[in-house]
Amino acid sequence: MKSLSKRFIIKIPKSISVLYCQKNQIVTFFTDFVKKSFTLKTKIILIKNKKLLKVTGIPFSNKKEKKEMQGTTVALLKQIILEIFTSVYQKLKFVGVGYKAFSVEVNTVKLLNFKLGYSHQIFLKIPLDIKIFCLKSSKLFISGTSNQYVNQITALIRSYKTPEPYKGKGILYENEKIILKEGKKV
Repeated sequence: MKSLSKRFIIKIPKSISVLYCQKNQIVTFFTDFVKKSFTLKTKIILIKNKKLLKVTGIPFSNKKEKKEMQGTTVALLKQIILEIFTSVYQKLKFVGVGYKAFSVEVNTVKLLNFKLGYSHQIFLKIPLDIKIFCLKSSKLFISGTSNQYVNQITALIRSYKTPEPYKGKGILYENEKIILKEGKKV
């Protein structure tokens, strides 16, 4: 077997333990507090004494497909290792008169209630592995351990009232700036 390029080799920190099930193609990273699993599409070689993971593109015969899957798998595995050590967060702000969000608890189910200028209120059930804080009624702080899941929930909330380009009203990310269009001239 040819030696792999350095970009397909991942060094594992000492505080993380790794389990790899070849039959099901599942790799699990865990520490004392956090455990994350990932289903692979490629095969990997785990060298325990050196704490290395080598990503091979074995199931793919096409050279281009093989390199694409290897690169994607390496990026996702590195992201999982990074997520174990850090917490991911997003901030949203509500711009507009009367645009508010606040948390409500109904029968031990946590909900977010949005007032966004519609004739009805919008409710969102808060997932268990995501923490959402309403710092003010016009600011939301969303945190969790999975980068993809936090971004997905943030995008879902933002889709309820996307910023419009004429007045800049809507739900914006904390550091987002809207370039306003010029309206009709009389």
